[in-house]
Amino acid sequence: MNPGRLTKAFARRIRISWRQQPNQSDIDALDANVALVGLVVRVRWAIVAALVAFSIVGAAVYTADGSFGGIWRRMIVPAAALGCVLLYNTYYQLNYRRFANIGVFNVVQLVLDIVVASLLIYYSGGVYSWFAGMYLLFVLEAALILPTAIQVSSIAVAAWLSYSAVLALVYFRVLPHTTMPFVNNDLQYARSYVIVRSLWELTVLGGAAGVGTMLMRAVRAREQRLAAESVLDARTGLFNRVYYRAELAREVERARRHHRGVSVVLADIDGFERFNTMFGVDAGNAMLVAVADAMRAVVGPASSGEAHLVTVARYGGEEFALVVPEIAPGESSEGVAFAEGMRVRVGAVRDEDRSVTVSIGVSAYPSDGRTAAELIGAADSALSAAKRAGGNRVVAGRVSSAEEDEG
Repeated sequence: MNPGRLTKAFARRIRISWRQQPNQSDIDALDANVALVGLVVRVRWAIVAALVAFSIVGAAVYTADGSFGGIWRRMIVPAAALGCVLLYNTYYQLNYRRFANIGVFNVVQLVLDIVVASLLIYYSGGVYSWFAGMYLLFVLEAALILPTAIQVSSIAVAAWLSYSAVLALVYFRVLPHTTMPFVNNDLQYARSYVIVRSLWELTVLGGAAGVGTMLMRAVRAREQRLAAESVLDARTGLFNRVYYRAELAREVERARRHHRGVSVVLADIDGFERFNTMFGVDAGNAMLVAVADAMRAVVGPASSGEAHLVTVARYGGEEFALVVPEIAPGESSEGVAFAEGMRVRVGAVRDEDRSVTVSIGVSAYPSDGRTAAELIGAADSALSAAKRAGGNRVVAGRVSSAEEDEG
């Protein structure tokens, strides 16, 4: 594999959305992620403010009590660590809108938080430190902004390993113990106590990761269901008319900016009213679903992940509509070939030995129209011409008024 492909593959792995020309679902998902990360940024500032206030007030109380002389000298390193938090949190806030689709950006700031928390834990007594509870906040934050359970669990494990490393380095006297008032300063060398504290932290962090992941999975599933219900046709599972018209408008604008083409394909089942009369409404509904599945199969996944991001929708009743991008400007031959393949595929559909055919009209940007409305109008005229000619055929291009009168 050449270096260019390796670079692209790596970029696709670290990005939440990587397509050069994302569809609206990608854009909506990215906008939702930006809003979510923005909320996390605000929460992070509240946590930092509370942490700084606690550190200052707590140190002042210890000093006034006379229980912990020289505490201010010991706070130099923790204070520097908090300064680093302020710096990268500021950078994160200024750039999260630009980098919100890069998953590794969120992971890096969580790892930095774990490192800083571990420093605070060491300088506040190690096994006696109250700052170990901060790891819980980071795990819950991970559950909120990271997309997979594995990533959330990895953050929990990283926090536990960091905590255990602090305890182990003090236990083996690699690092000197930071003495604290009001505690027995010998437990940091008691093997059983150190192991139990480490296991307890693993239990708490693992539980937080599991609960947080389950809750966020339920929330995201509900959001996806509500979003799908707002743009999907309940009968066929295809996009609905409202979504189709909005997507077509976006594709036309994209085609105009990038000097590319886009085709509109309108398909109507021939004689569907007669089909319903002969076989019943239930059979008609089953046939609608079968035709929708055939069209979905024709569309299929894009091989490159970037081109031919075809949108297929139920436009109304027994009528279906497709947006086919990447068609060469001024040419409708590719659109016709796509429509012809769909016509053949639908004609091969069998539902209890019953079958239907479709008439299809195709229009292309910019030869048949320069707006979404003009393209739909041209495709509708071509569709009418196909039905007047007997159905089960594809007609492309704008049909003139004289041709309609002759029909």
